[in-house]
Amino acid sequence: MRSQSFLIAPDSFKGTISSFDICEVIEERIHRILPDAKVKKIPIADGGEGSVDCLVAAVGGKKKTVEVCGPRQGKVSAAYGILDDHTAVIEMAAAAGLPLVKSNPSAADTTTYGVGELIADAIHEGCRKILLCIGGSATNDGGCGMASALGVRFYDDKGTFVPTGRTLLNIRDIDLSGAKLLLNNVEVTVLCDVTNPLCGETGASVIFGPQKGATPDEIKLLDRGLEHLA
Repeated sequence: MRSQSFLIAPDSFKGTISSFDICEVIEERIHRILPDAKVKKIPIADGGEGSVDCLVAAVGGKKKTVEVCGPRQGKVSAAYGILDDHTAVIEMAAAAGLPLVKSNPSAADTTTYGVGELIADAIHEGCRKILLCIGGSATNDGGCGMASALGVRFYDDKGTFVPTGRTLLNIRDIDLSGAKLLLNNVEVTVLCDVTNPLCGETGASVIFGPQKGATPDEIKLLDRGLEHLA
């Protein structure tokens, strides 16, 4: 009898089990019934949690773990990948993801600051190409936290501040000079599987705000804030 072959290629089950662990579980169950079966495991990701692990496993490289600002501004440990060609793979979910806020999401008050810290660390490690996976975030700050960590300065009526979704409307001026210096000769590619515009009825706040804990009134505020930022 010819042995049977199986290809296992799952994404993660968000917030519960990684794609790598799913592969192990399925393989074990297959071999219970078909001990001689040939199994190939290819864990995949869509830009959310697990993207770094999948890319490092697929093309080679290493992971580095650093302490950065989490979505609620407390410290979290977050890992990013450094591929063999000195390309950094960074997933937003590692520093600003929904699992980090658990059962108490708040799109209006969370920050992407830690994502910027990961990018800055990768640049200091010598990476000049950044693959930024933006799925699974708990944030709606337009990337302002990330930009702040990279040297962008945002001003309101009182001086400099780090905007969150709730305070995007307070932005009065933006100074990009610090970030331009850090990001000189750095190429950033965003990995994304959606095509929503920034604002409006199919924009970021309306479509993704509810899963990040935004109330109907907050969604309106967040949408106006993104429009003002733009």
